[in-house]
Amino acid sequence: MQGRLSWVPEREEGGDGTVKKRTLDRSERFAIWMGIVGNAVLFGGKIAIGLAFNSIRTSYREADEGHPFGHHRAQPIAGLIVAIFTGIVGFEVITQSVARLFTGTAIERGILPILLVAAVMVVKLGMHFVARAVAQRTRSTALMASAADHRNDVLISAAVLAGVVAANLGLPVFDPIVAILIGLWIIRAGFSIGRDNIKYLMGEVPPKELLDRILEKARAIDGVLALNDVFAHYVGTTVEIELHINVDRRIDIEKAHSIGKKVQWAIEDMEEISRAFIHIDPLEA
Repeated sequence: MQGRLSWVPEREEGGDGTVKKRTLDRSERFAIWMGIVGNAVLFGGKIAIGLAFNSIRTSYREADEGHPFGHHRAQPIAGLIVAIFTGIVGFEVITQSVARLFTGTAIERGILPILLVAAVMVVKLGMHFVARAVAQRTRSTALMASAADHRNDVLISAAVLAGVVAANLGLPVFDPIVAILIGLWIIRAGFSIGRDNIKYLMGEVPPKELLDRILEKARAIDGVLALNDVFAHYVGTTVEIELHINVDRRIDIEKAHSIGKKVQWAIEDMEEISRAFIHIDPLEA
């Protein structure tokens, strides 16, 4: 969100002594159109993000013929889209702020702009806390990215509020400087969101704490003598694991198969796990 801007045209005397308004020069026209186009792009980006967040529902769809391992990658894809547009927002904030430094754009003064911006901040802050709380409970990367997007809107509104207050105090240069710093922070936040979601798309190894809990579940099954060859990776926001278990070689195939299925069910019962592939290796008891 950007603050509402009003141009303060300078007046100069003509050759005949009359006073005439100064027209906008090329740099000023560029700054105006940059803001218009930039805001249009961001508006379109907001729509794209909204459509992308339909992936939250898509990611919970059951596996089908076209996606035999489910749709778990949908959420990090949505998070990556948010990261890209977050970086665009930060860049747009910086470019508009730099333009204001050189074009003499003035922030509209008065109490009404302050109240409007403060109201937006309160609403967006509430949206941020709700989205973050749900994301932490459900481990939804898409919702966490949405929470970060709301937080960025709060920061942008804070920059606008600071600019309006500074303008009322006669310190207009304070506004673009604060906005530039916030723009840099938003770009950094976008990079962080992108990095966190790329690891889910690239099949990164899950944390050691989760692996230890998986192995503990397997060892607790009666008939499992040892574990070996553990391979685990993210598929979207959930984990697939391949695990080799050792069973007594003297038991029959049906009993060995039963032990393997019990290990599979115990592991897949964990919320973080989407699928477990269990291989049975014989071992002298």
